[in-house]
Amino acid sequence: MTPEQLRAELARSQQQVADMAAAQEEFLRAVSHDLRAPLRHVTSYGTLVREVLGDLPPEVVQGAEVQEALGFLATMDQSARRMGLMIDGLQALVRASRAPLRLQPVPLADAMAQARATLAPAEAGRAVEWRVGTDLPTLWADPTQLQDLLVQLLGNALKFTRSVAHACITVSADAAPAGQVAFTVQDNGVGFDPARAGSLFGVFQRLHREMEFEGVGTGLALCRAIAQRHGAEVSATAVPGAGCTVRVSWPVNPAVAKES
Repeated sequence: MTPEQLRAELARSQQQVADMAAAQEEFLRAVSHDLRAPLRHVTSYGTLVREVLGDLPPEVVQGAEVQEALGFLATMDQSARRMGLMIDGLQALVRASRAPLRLQPVPLADAMAQARATLAPAEAGRAVEWRVGTDLPTLWADPTQLQDLLVQLLGNALKFTRSVAHACITVSADAAPAGQVAFTVQDNGVGFDPARAGSLFGVFQRLHREMEFEGVGTGLALCRAIAQRHGAEVSATAVPGAGCTVRVSWPVNPAVAKES
């Protein structure tokens, strides 16, 4: 195969990949938009049925059958709300993958402080020790998307240390190869089974039961999508009961980022 044929074949392959990515994004956009209407019907009519049952005579309302029906409605409402959060997660992924990148130097220390301020309600009333390094790098990034990534990472650290008497969250610079900078977010929370780490950044993947920790499993998928758009990488390691460490490796050269 001649060099010209190789270049043409490479161009065709790249176009096919781009077409598949565009089709996937359009599918996610359509799904996240079109599911809203039937979901609103489910929640609205569930409320109406609850009101109808509430208008029955008190002795009927307190009956076993009506109470069982109200329990079914509560489960239905909870599931519908969870589905709404899943749709929200899909829409966030679509926005992260399609929004234009406005790259600029962003001091990570400042971005971390802003993310902590956003998460202040989740920290209220808790004794959380923050150990934030003084040598955090400056990243070439889209400030809004970087902020979304940090809110997810720090929010997870807060969430999964909730059962720890003395929560400790450490943010530090990390050694990285030439052309990259890196940082880690480490907590002393519940951790997770490292054998399941491969699915951690997938959409709707959860490593803990919903009754233990809220969430629908889109936060880390969003982090991965944001990192990939910037030519960065994110990974996580953990030990059950001994915390989790998330490492983010970011390119120094802004040309690596995938602007669109």
